[in-house]
Amino acid sequence: MMKWAIAFAFLVLVGIFALVALRVWDQSADRAEWQRLAALQPEVPQHFSVELVAGLPEPARRYFNFMIAPGAPLLRVAEIDMSGEFSLGNRDSPAYQPMSARQILAAPDGFVWAMRTRGGMPLSGSDSGLWTRFRIFWLIPVARLGGTPDHARSAFGRYIGESVIWTPAALLPGPGVTWAAVGENTARVTVRHGDLSQAVDVTVDSEGRPVVVAFQRWSNANPDKLHRLQPFGAVLSDFREVGGYRLPFRVEAGNMFGTDDYFPFFLAEVTAIRFPEVPP
Repeated sequence: MMKWAIAFAFLVLVGIFALVALRVWDQSADRAEWQRLAALQPEVPQHFSVELVAGLPEPARRYFNFMIAPGAPLLRVAEIDMSGEFSLGNRDSPAYQPMSARQILAAPDGFVWAMRTRGGMPLSGSDSGLWTRFRIFWLIPVARLGGTPDHARSAFGRYIGESVIWTPAALLPGPGVTWAAVGENTARVTVRHGDLSQAVDVTVDSEGRPVVVAFQRWSNANPDKLHRLQPFGAVLSDFREVGGYRLPFRVEAGNMFGTDDYFPFFLAEVTAIRFPEVPP
């Protein structure tokens, strides 16, 4: 019995060590991808002027002229700190948990969102254009995804949609970025990067403030657990000035946006937005 107990204890210790090593490996990957994306910030950025958007549809011009002040440096990489609530359930039983997160956003090249919940069964991990990795109790993996066309397409939709919210300079017209009018107060930006393409609609108010961002996202967040295009969207509010930009500090987002099945699983209160300088 003593030998069996010793063997069992040894296996438990080996398992714990393996889980700790996996977590350290994941955190190292987070840091490496974060640094890669931060280095994409322009070293000598151009500055915004109304002439840069003069040829765009009127709602798009309104959007840019609200979001970016004349003369502001065109910085396409942002770091966002946030708190709020994240649902671990569904529309009928949302099970919202307090959460905190930090994110780097560098469209069209990628993003990293590192999050943890507090209370109940703690969830922590990160989402990116390359992986989705989450664990409970800081060690036990419950999701390890990535490296597939479905994951890449879904992630691309997310961070292009978020670039409309927090990094408008990344969406100025140019290679891979086109704008079209959808309605009197709505414009559609389409971003192409390699084999990936995503269209996002932004609806603005009379001043150009983006109040709704909506798009068709490639997702398996449905009862069938099958990847397909389905509505996703966000409602934006609490705009504040940050380094020559007017950006929302409150975002409510969820699946099946604009339908009776809409479920806002992400309720974020931004605590800080930074535009990192290129490391020396």
